[in-house]
Amino acid sequence: MPTDIESLHTRAEILTEALPYIREFYGKTVVVKYGGHAMVDETLKSDVMSDLILMKYVGMKPVLVHGGGPQISGLLDRVGKKSEFVNGLRVTDEETVAFAEMALVGSVNKDIVGMLNRLGASAVGLSGKDANLIQARKHFPVVQNGDADESTVDIGFVGEITQVNPHIIQVLESQGFIPVIAGMGVGEAGETYNINADTTAGEIAAALKAAKLILLSDIRGVLRDKDDPDSLISTIRASDLPRLREEGVFSAGMIPKIEACATALRGGVRKAHIIDGRIPHSLLHEVFTDGGIGTQLTND
Repeated sequence: MPTDIESLHTRAEILTEALPYIREFYGKTVVVKYGGHAMVDETLKSDVMSDLILMKYVGMKPVLVHGGGPQISGLLDRVGKKSEFVNGLRVTDEETVAFAEMALVGSVNKDIVGMLNRLGASAVGLSGKDANLIQARKHFPVVQNGDADESTVDIGFVGEITQVNPHIIQVLESQGFIPVIAGMGVGEAGETYNINADTTAGEIAAALKAAKLILLSDIRGVLRDKDDPDSLISTIRASDLPRLREEGVFSAGMIPKIEACATALRGGVRKAHIIDGRIPHSLLHEVFTDGGIGTQLTND
């Protein structure tokens, strides 16, 4: 009996701690970028989907943006097409972008939507082509040619976002749906562009004036020393970003996440978070507890 009473007491404390955050974010949009290990491990997948549904049930408006690099690579491997990368971006010719769309929109997106619906949500899948949600142009990355020489290169149908038209998301939110968005965009001539999912999430959060942007990653957050998992920086102000860049704190994989957070903050999002998606129920830890996890970025 005492054990049962202790267990009930612990649950009551958890709910009491969560109550101010439920009140604060009731009716507010929270954009979540879903990627990394949490998209591969079946238990973590279930945790993320359950967290999103709980957020929805307590009155929040979650919007999920997802990547799918490993799934694209897997499909290209199966058809015998080799993947090449420049600055971490996949070289994407016309055939490759068709396979990328097939993997992201036709497979990954529908799997996520199906799982959310099976667990009790009402989810709808979108790509950037739907209602011209994400308009884009070709991205030309800058590469080092040796010494201090730099040049831009054409890596095909890799896009940078020129405009987000959030109306379709707002319509779905108003009707109680969870929008699930694949990082694809459309050009002026109707061409398809593959777009980094972190970048997509940041731009969508800004366009929606979301209360929060949360990026699920495979590391604890921003590390002062990338080789020391205990060097976590728990809070970064927007004014700190130039100094931390100069100090080399942001390694290659972290750069698009930091840029996505900065975009969101400039667009009016109050807080952006980079958290470890390998932690079970990491979304609930971040949204509903006093301590939170990972790194939060704020305006000054």
